[in-house]
Amino acid sequence: MDSGGVWSARDTTPGAIEEALRQLIMEQCGRHDAYAPARVLNLVVVVDREWRGEILNRLDRVGRYHPSRTILCAVEPDRTTIDATVAITGVDPQHVKPGELALTRERLVLDLGPHHLEKLSTIVDPVVVTDIATVVWSPHGHPEAVDALLGLAQVVLVDSVNEPDSAAAVARARELVGDAYVVDLAWLRSTPWRERVASTFDPAQWRDELGRIDAVVVRHQPQSAIAGLLFCGWLASRLGWEPGGLMDVNGSLRGHAHARRQDVQIELAPDPTMSVPGLAGIEIGTASGMRISLDRGPGGLSARRSDRKGRESTWTVLGASRGEAGILGEGIRQALLRDPAYRRALDQAEAMVR
Repeated sequence: MDSGGVWSARDTTPGAIEEALRQLIMEQCGRHDAYAPARVLNLVVVVDREWRGEILNRLDRVGRYHPSRTILCAVEPDRTTIDATVAITGVDPQHVKPGELALTRERLVLDLGPHHLEKLSTIVDPVVVTDIATVVWSPHGHPEAVDALLGLAQVVLVDSVNEPDSAAAVARARELVGDAYVVDLAWLRSTPWRERVASTFDPAQWRDELGRIDAVVVRHQPQSAIAGLLFCGWLASRLGWEPGGLMDVNGSLRGHAHARRQDVQIELAPDPTMSVPGLAGIEIGTASGMRISLDRGPGGLSARRSDRKGRESTWTVLGASRGEAGILGEGIRQALLRDPAYRRALDQAEAMVR
């Protein structure tokens, strides 16, 4: 990477930041004909200042899904003024083939105070790139900042695992989907599991078993019940189940959904051995005696299936986990896509937490 210009100022204004940013871009593009600003996505991140470095490190690891312009708003208690640092980075033109562009990206770090958050749109609006998608992500809470930016952003990136409980997570997501497209990292963590379950039932000889499912057990990291809830919501929405409310039974959430042929017993069980957010294992049983299970393991998912005659097969699904950096990168990528399955799963999850 080629380090471009850097500008910083204390007790500054949005107008001064915008002017400095524009000047830096002009200077950078004037250095070489190959330079051109990347123009795909704005990402506005609201963080607690003490965790600013950790969030910047996470963003550095998202790889090719890096946003074109990142505006990181670091909230510091008792601060009344705005300090700003603007930096431009890009591919070194010496490493670019003739005729190709050396794309540059901008990163703005704004140190501000809690009282700025309710009016955050007036600070951010002058420094976002117009006519491209704007994503808002607030990993440390600050819902008032997200609400203030809803008129400016088209996408809200959330991690429902960070909410106090599943009911609060569903309620907040339902509130946001009325104003923006929501990308939920808790939902994306279940993507490999959903893909593998779908592929397991895809062969013609197993497809009829979908209508015979009578039990689903999902094990999850203790704070990630919402990930299991969304997974069950996905099954319910795809298979036409009518889920009922789940009850806490000895620390697990248990209930049932009404399917066309029979009721489906649902259990969400915390796994205290799991430290990373997301799912630890899934077991699905059918009325005919078929059982499939997926468990998190080294390098991927360990899969097992037994048929009605007790014959068992096992295999490993390699590379199923993308890690937290991969999840965040996928979240940024999903901001440019539209996944209607999440909204339908959320609707069913809402029925389960009532």
